Amino acid sequence: MDRAIAILRCFTEREPTLTLTRIAEATGFYKSTVLRLAASLEAGGLLVRQADKAYALGAETMRLASVFQQAFRLEAHVRPVLRRLLAATGESASFFRREGDMRLCLFREDTRHGVREAVREGDMLSLDRGAAGHVLRHFAAAPEAERQRLLRRLPLTSRGERDADTAAMAVPVFSHAGQLIGALSLSGPITRFDAGRVAAMAPPLLEAGRDLSATLGGGEAWAPHG
Repeated sequence: MDRAIAILRCFTEREPTLTLTRIAEATGFYKSTVLRLAASLEAGGLLVRQADKAYALGAETMRLASVFQQAFRLEAHVRPVLRRLLAATGESASFFRREGDMRLCLFREDTRHGVREAVREGDMLSLDRGAAGHVLRHFAAAPEAERQRLLRRLPLTSRGERDADTAAMAVPVFSHAGQLIGALSLSGPITRFDAGRVAAMAPPLLEAGRDLSATLGGGEAWAPHG
């Protein structure tokens, strides 16, 4: 089973079709082993052999993907992470998604402090101001070298950008194939985001970004390269 899964994992958006030789190179398996496993995967509809003898994912993978997408609910994964962040830091935790030239506050858990940032779920905010906006802009189109530089700088922060009294810190959230799907942020009054508190809140925020990305299939995007 592990070997069959290893073969299926060879197929990516960059390589949707693979020759027998390429699969053997990618997995380290003998060609005879690949042929045997590929035959079983073909029988189950998970692989299909094309006219040029190359392999591609079969229709059964599409059916399984459809079942997964219908059952998958982003909120079920994000909401508990936000609540843990709130409990760990005491500050409002949000998940933002890019919508064109704006960012949408998709999910939020508010601080219990009397003084708080006035942001609600469903609010559309500027993409060019605020820590979450910086994450969504900079990570979206960054080449690999720039992405690695940004990862080393996390969390990205902002002070007094959206308004003079607000500060924030944010990290990216990735899904499969390293796709950026959102940003996790902590935000509140600048008076509660001094250097000491930012340093104390950074570890749980970084951990939350890594863990949520791993849950969504994008954990490898957090791994440093070089």
